[in-house]
Amino acid sequence: MNPKNDYVVIKAIEDGVNVIGLTRGSDTRFHHSEKLDKGEVMIAQFTEHTSAIKVRGKALIQTAIGELESEAKK
Repeated sequence: MNPKNDYVVIKAIEDGVNVIGLTRGSDTRFHHSEKLDKGEVMIAQFTEHTSAIKVRGKALIQTAIGELESEAKK
């Protein structure tokens, strides 16, 4: 399994879930952001440019190693 090619499925459980892609390299930076409303699904992929994905808000997140749920925004 090549971690740079792994996909992540994110399903918003509430309106306003933010999905943020972070860059690779010596300086980690935000490079992409999406806002999902309840029921919307985003399929993201780790690439040579994306080393991390941040999810803010209540969402169901599925990966090759399992499933988890993020907590609601406070």
